[in-house]
Amino acid sequence: MEKLAKFCTEIKEAINDNNSLSMEEARRVVKNINDFLYTNYPGIGSTLELGEYREYFSDFHRFWEVHHKEILDCKIDDNKCEKVADALRSIYIKTDGNAFRELYDTCGLSKQDICRVRFLTANQDFRGSLDFASLAKRFKTDSSIFDEELIFEEPSEFVHKIGISSLSQNDKRITYAQTISKFLLDNGCSPFELIDLYDRNIAQLRAAIIGCDGAGYGNKKTDMFLRDMVVLGVWDNVSGFEKIDVASDVNTIKVALRTGIIKTEIPLVSSFLDIFCYQYGYIESMNALAWRRVWEIWNKKYPSECIESPCLIDYFVYKVIGKQFCREVLFRYECETHEHTFMWHSGRNKTCQVCLKNGIKRVKAQPIAKIMPCTSEEGYISILETPYVLSLPEGRKIKECPFKDICKDNRYLQPPKSISILGQTGWTSAYARKDEGGGGLMA
Repeated sequence: MEKLAKFCTEIKEAINDNNSLSMEEARRVVKNINDFLYTNYPGIGSTLELGEYREYFSDFHRFWEVHHKEILDCKIDDNKCEKVADALRSIYIKTDGNAFRELYDTCGLSKQDICRVRFLTANQDFRGSLDFASLAKRFKTDSSIFDEELIFEEPSEFVHKIGISSLSQNDKRITYAQTISKFLLDNGCSPFELIDLYDRNIAQLRAAIIGCDGAGYGNKKTDMFLRDMVVLGVWDNVSGFEKIDVASDVNTIKVALRTGIIKTEIPLVSSFLDIFCYQYGYIESMNALAWRRVWEIWNKKYPSECIESPCLIDYFVYKVIGKQFCREVLFRYECETHEHTFMWHSGRNKTCQVCLKNGIKRVKAQPIAKIMPCTSEEGYISILETPYVLSLPEGRKIKECPFKDICKDNRYLQPPKSISILGQTGWTSAYARKDEGGGGLMA
């Protein structure tokens, strides 16, 4: 706290208790802010991150590392968890549990090959550039691409052949590929056989994969991989599936914040302040715990109407609530000829739907606002047009977000963002020395 106190004192002295600043005082304030937040100096010290000791980015960085948890003070709200559990149970009943059982196309691959392709690639962050179908196509063209011995010997070739070498942080991707292939070689088994190596216990295998340093398998990616292997039927007769968590990402965190199952003492800080992503990691872990608490309450209250593991919440919360419902996908339009407005589910509409309904054609309209469906009584207009609801049979359509009333006090809260520690646009390429000027993140 000493450095923060000193910074505040310097700012106060620069302002000198005046309501206005001279240009010289303004310069001092800007320099002090920059020095404290974004510059370092010889002897500032270092911290252990990603297996290496790295110099502190600034005095604020050193302060934030120690105090971010007590400042944010994230807590799980049991009352909100129960309300969310009740809402999820209602969806479970309405859909016969299908809302929590999404399966993707496995493209005709065998169980062994599905597991191989997923295990050797799930640790990579594709950022939307590849899907399983694309990877399966590459496997069918040349299955040797996914041979662990060849990957270990030429990891850069593997990264190139699966089509991700053009993405950022290539060195990290190569390390991930080589390390996870070595994990298989050291264990002397294929990905499909891993579950037998750990007595078909998902929780034990989870710990082993996460414990493989440098493989890129943190909690989130490990939980997603293991979840899919069970849900897709690649592995059966397993134990410990209930130990797998909801994958923490911007969508599941966003919904957790807005429903209030997690609460912080202050709104989350910008990624520019969250140096080395301490906030992101903290909120990510609390998010997983909160969704587990939701599942525990749900399972205790309605054991015969509940999913088998917290991780299965992810399909509905992430892909339906987070990506389809909890977004500004409802548009308010204004008629260009008359003075009326109307709601519509697309921002590409060019026609006044009110006039058209009344038999008046070719009247133009333009969008004047986009809002979340839960903020309007006409939100059903966009909810009914979402991919998920369109896929439901008649009579089982969902017309509003099941969390609509739960989120009413927090519906605009935003999830944290992450800036990579490594890479051309990461923190370690953005260091700046005090009084030398420049530095910072690059576009």
